[in-house]
Amino acid sequence: MNLKKIMAIFLAFGIAALSVFPADVSVVENPIAPSESDSPAVAFVRKLDAALQTGSVEQALSLFSGMPASLQGDLDLKKLHASLMISAELYGDAKALVSELESKLPNDVEVKEMKMVLAKAEGNSGAKSAALKEIIALDPNNSYANTELAQEQVLKHKYKPAKNYYLKALKGDSKNLDALFGYGQTSYYLNEISAARTAFKKMLEIDPQNAVAYSYIGKIYAEDENYKMAEENVLKAIALDDSNYDFYMDLGTYQRFRGKFKDAEKAWTNAIKINPEYFLAYAYRAGLYDEQNLYDKALEDYRMVVKTNPKYYFAYESLGMLAWRIENYDEAREAFEKAYSYNKTNVSYPLMIAACYYKANKAHLVKPFLAKALKDFTDRNSLDYLMLRLYHDFGPMNAENQIVQKIQQEENKTKKGKMTFYLALYDEIKGRNESSKKLYSEVASLQSPMFFEFRLAEWKVK
Repeated sequence: MNLKKIMAIFLAFGIAALSVFPADVSVVENPIAPSESDSPAVAFVRKLDAALQTGSVEQALSLFSGMPASLQGDLDLKKLHASLMISAELYGDAKALVSELESKLPNDVEVKEMKMVLAKAEGNSGAKSAALKEIIALDPNNSYANTELAQEQVLKHKYKPAKNYYLKALKGDSKNLDALFGYGQTSYYLNEISAARTAFKKMLEIDPQNAVAYSYIGKIYAEDENYKMAEENVLKAIALDDSNYDFYMDLGTYQRFRGKFKDAEKAWTNAIKINPEYFLAYAYRAGLYDEQNLYDKALEDYRMVVKTNPKYYFAYESLGMLAWRIENYDEAREAFEKAYSYNKTNVSYPLMIAACYYKANKAHLVKPFLAKALKDFTDRNSLDYLMLRLYHDFGPMNAENQIVQKIQQEENKTKKGKMTFYLALYDEIKGRNESSKKLYSEVASLQSPMFFEFRLAEWKVK
């Protein structure tokens, strides 16, 4: 907010001009110290200037209680006072003063902006919307209001209208960093990469120390699979802000694509240090460990994933597999139960749950469980239903033969491989070791398998 009259007052007394916006105090070098010969008004302005230059909102606010009578009616000083109150989160006092200002300056855009900020701080969406409409009516390309309208659209994932609001904001102020970032980000989301790149480079021209701009330029390089340049740019971002979780997540991703697995592990470990309560870095690092056959470490990380985000259902399948690998059948079953709760149509999960019961010497729990699970599979001639029925009944031989025949006739390679695995597992539970080994070997020899049971078969034959 430019307080023109205050600038004029400061300049008239030979004092540096200032500009104030809610929650932001501009700092100007070399304040002029108060002099004993100053009038009360000049002394007040000098003290206020000095307080603002130190960035001390509280000190600046305290001066208003002793403001000379000759300045108490000055509306620009009142606007400054209200702005400082908003910065200090003194919303009640600020609201009263803004209301007074609005009655005297009904068409003042700066007052409307403060009114909007207060409504937003109070969570009053209706008042905020009304204030935004008033601002736009007075100043259609108002940078602050259009940026706020754009951000509302971003929250709704409506990136095209958001981008258009950001463009209006930039018409009002081409150097508005929030609007530039928003325009770049929404362009990136809309796959308008050239526009996004231009916006982020413009940000760096205005603010060479802008870490977020470097991070997005890194993302843009990654879109072209130029992970070397992506890594270089996100490292620049980290050099400017080494406490940003997302920067380390991106860094690890680029390094992983470059085959720098130790570096990727370190990057995601740094992210975990920044926020150990967030799940994503554990999930990424778990996948990295899993790929490198560091199964114990992967298992620990998947445990942390579901601990920090129990709704992240993608992790339960991997957790179940790795727990199964170390014969922790109760943990494996609980993980597959969670996976099953999110996907009732995947026959793998009830079959693995049943197998876990058998392996944990809890066979008496299989029938009650599968009796319920069978209700989700209505085609009684399907391989899914017949395999579930086989695990439920634990036979008989004619049912086994029927399944063997159906597997041999199955044309879908994924379905055939998956059902061969469960037939192998059934034989293993039955104690038919030679038959199960042969079937596991068949599964493990498949090319480009698309089902998780393949890995269980691989572990079995190694």
